[in-house]
Amino acid sequence: MAKNIQSLERAAAMLRLLAGGERRLGLSDIASSLGLAKATAHGILRTLQHEGFVEQDPGSGRYQLGAELLRLGTTYLDVHELRARALVWTDDLARSSGEAVYLGVLHQHGVLIVHHVFRPDDSRQVLEVGAMQPLHSTALGKVLAATDPVAHAELVDAKREPFTARTVTELDEIERELDLTRSQGYATDNEETLEGVAAVAAPIYDRRRLAVGAVGITGAVERVCRDGELRPELIAAVRDTARSVSRDLGAKPF
Repeated sequence: MAKNIQSLERAAAMLRLLAGGERRLGLSDIASSLGLAKATAHGILRTLQHEGFVEQDPGSGRYQLGAELLRLGTTYLDVHELRARALVWTDDLARSSGEAVYLGVLHQHGVLIVHHVFRPDDSRQVLEVGAMQPLHSTALGKVLAATDPVAHAELVDAKREPFTARTVTELDEIERELDLTRSQGYATDNEETLEGVAAVAAPIYDRRRLAVGAVGITGAVERVCRDGELRPELIAAVRDTARSVSRDLGAKPF
């Protein structure tokens, strides 16, 4: 059985200590509480401080949790609130559309699937929660890149791989498509990521009117398209779902 890394265990214990009890603790308090030598505790604190997980008050020299740790915690809570608010609406969308529904958020250089509702039939399907999708070719990715400046920057810097003959990789053409996404309120993927598969997605906003995710449906081209275009009723259903989740997150109508 693999052994735990002692320095990481000590750092975790230090963060838990700072998270409870007094807001700020001195070096001696931390060292004695954890049974560490002052030099050892100071070394760990310096590393945590460098990473932004711990801050030191310049006046008292005492330590408290840093902004980076709080940011990570807020991101965790935001994603889980998004998923919780979307559960009922995404189930309804899957039933009404007859297709698989995906909920995605920006993560690193792509879209992280945080919720997946199976297509409501007896076909064999694989749960894709935790999977990553590219920003430049998928409907979810285009929506995020069009509405989130950070996602847009990630798309610009990322390697844009051509997955099919329809994949758009040139930045100028992608920018035109993102402009269209902003104006119409949704994005499509018509065999740009997988041959024979099409998708449509719309953005989800929070109470600050910031895009926090995207919701969409994906299915076989012959089911979700008509005359080569995404079926209007499916586009409307996805946009209605996105508006409903946004409303539950506190977003006001634009």
